[in-house]
Amino acid sequence: NSGYERDPFRSFCFQITTLINHKDKPKKSDKTLRAVQQVGQAVKLAVGRFVMVGEAIANENQELKEEMKVACTEAKQAGETIAQLTDVATMDHPESDGQITIFTDKTGVVKAARLLLSSVTKVLVLADRIVIKQIITSRNKVLVTMEQLERVSSFQEFVQIFSQFGNEMVEFAHLTGDRQNDLKDEKKKAKMAAARAILEKCTMMLLTASKTCLRHPDCESARVNKGAVFHRMRLALEQVIEIVTDSRPSGENEPGPVSIYTGIKEFKNKVEGLRENLYLLSKENLRAMLRVVLEHTEDFTDSAYTSHENRERILELSKQGKMELEQLVSAWMYAQSQRKKDVTEDLEVAILKMCQCMTELQRELHSAATSVAADVIKYHSDHLVLKALKICGTEGNIEAVAEHSCKLSEQKEQLIEICHLLRHVSGTEPLEITCLHAEDTFHVTGPQIISAAETLTLHPSSKIAKENLDVFCEAWESQLTDMSLLLREISDVFEGRRGEKRVYLSLPRPGKHNANMKALKPVRLDSEEQMKLGKLGLELHKLTTRVDSEMEKWDDPENEIVRHGQGLSSMAYSMFLFTRGEGLLKTTQDLFQQSEVINNRKSASMCSFQLEDDDKPLVLQEIDKMVPAYQQLQVTAKTPVQGKTATFTKVTHCKLFSILCLFSFLKSNNKWWAVLNLCIF
Repeated sequence: NSGYERDPFRSFCFQITTLINHKDKPKKSDKTLRAVQQVGQAVKLAVGRFVMVGEAIANENQELKEEMKVACTEAKQAGETIAQLTDVATMDHPESDGQITIFTDKTGVVKAARLLLSSVTKVLVLADRIVIKQIITSRNKVLVTMEQLERVSSFQEFVQIFSQFGNEMVEFAHLTGDRQNDLKDEKKKAKMAAARAILEKCTMMLLTASKTCLRHPDCESARVNKGAVFHRMRLALEQVIEIVTDSRPSGENEPGPVSIYTGIKEFKNKVEGLRENLYLLSKENLRAMLRVVLEHTEDFTDSAYTSHENRERILELSKQGKMELEQLVSAWMYAQSQRKKDVTEDLEVAILKMCQCMTELQRELHSAATSVAADVIKYHSDHLVLKALKICGTEGNIEAVAEHSCKLSEQKEQLIEICHLLRHVSGTEPLEITCLHAEDTFHVTGPQIISAAETLTLHPSSKIAKENLDVFCEAWESQLTDMSLLLREISDVFEGRRGEKRVYLSLPRPGKHNANMKALKPVRLDSEEQMKLGKLGLELHKLTTRVDSEMEKWDDPENEIVRHGQGLSSMAYSMFLFTRGEGLLKTTQDLFQQSEVINNRKSASMCSFQLEDDDKPLVLQEIDKMVPAYQQLQVTAKTPVQGKTATFTKVTHCKLFSILCLFSFLKSNNKWWAVLNLCIF
């Protein structure tokens, strides 16, 4: 992986800069001479390690072997030259005996440094080309196996080919996961995450859809269901390659910004830019930018889900925006006619009013989108339509399935529109891409559920058909849960909490917890271990969402017990993100520290003063029940481990106890006792 060599590259830059920027003094102390030599030797050793990696890559990739060897040789020579020029520690007067050193030939060090940086860059570029080729090759292998799976006609043959397909998908997931982590562009990273999420979910869909088609080969709805899965996986594979190679098919250009948020941001930047340059752009351009923004607001005013109050307020602010722009243009044109170089007082006031109007419009649009989204997500959270489809399908009730299919289609269109509105106010490009991904998922999964339900209706006793419908329904439910998280992230960005899960999240910080804990060596888990951790993470994901739903039922969000419950939910959510390689927890050590933080929040007894006296004995009784589980988490989090197996076991146990914590929170139907159970743990 080319990302592995980037740390030495940064090290070279730092060390070489240190050498070149050393101060020329008439007299060099022994300390200075030793320091210069140490830096030179450090450069040589670092280059040596770097070259070893480069040569190993070259030996494994014959087509780039010669280019890589040349670049490695140049880097090695440059490193040795720098070491020779800095070999001055044993000399009392390096300038006097004719030996060329950094003190007598600084230009030589500069030339060697340039050659080193150039050759190192070549190695990195070549290594990057190799990684891209590996991903493309892996994708091609997956496509070939997918074609075989599409044509398979027997269960035995399917099992053999699908086993091979699974191994190839694991390899592809590892390669693309590493690439995603290396990406610096947040927009590309979000696109890669979306494509990989599709492939992950579609793998299980492909299994059940193919099995259903094999069991019922004459069923048209089963064939349609299976075909849709294969088509979506191919599109996702193609998207990954577009991101990796930074190209688009047929020379297509990247589509321009389409969200209101982006439009308002660019418009305000242009307006405020008039302070620096009155002749920055024309009034026609400014009017056109506002016109585009206001056209996008029609998505809100035309929506059947926007409240009457929001709609009226949006229309009012749109009208006000047009008026403010005309006032701005008038003051602007007057300043230009007077040959002014600086902003006049009238123009400054007009700029402030214009920007304030746009800010209020943006706030109103955000309020409209998020309030509608919250209501729709909550309304559909019981999944009644999906449950009805399953029941009617197993009963073979064709008319009832058709009726509920229509309801699901209506729900799909509603959710797609909500995603569209949220995209306008998402606040960042990565969140905008996540909204597009959610929109696409609902658009595709809805018809797939219907075709799976139709298959089950025609074959009500088929266990495979029932399993297939369950898988697609779970994908729908999972996406609806993700919508709740997306809504929260959009609100966090709007309120300035970007990068934080919650303001009350107690994440470990360097030096704050376990200052004496030894660093753990990184290990790579096999596919079975990764799957196990992934399942635990998804369980935490589901439970934190249910916890947050309970929190919303409370009238007093500042209640001490509620805040403790929210904090624990947020910390569990960070553990879920850890299983996906995301979030603020980066290492297993961070995870263990987070477990200790959860462990330290056993403060329900301190909150009991907020309850009536009659309730306090019950609280203390619940505390006694949870003490053993708390002690187990305490012991697990603090037990030192060494080696891959022990580390994996400790990670698993920490997550299991966290799941137990949230499960105890949700096991009670009474919201008071549900929250208390969580806080007690």
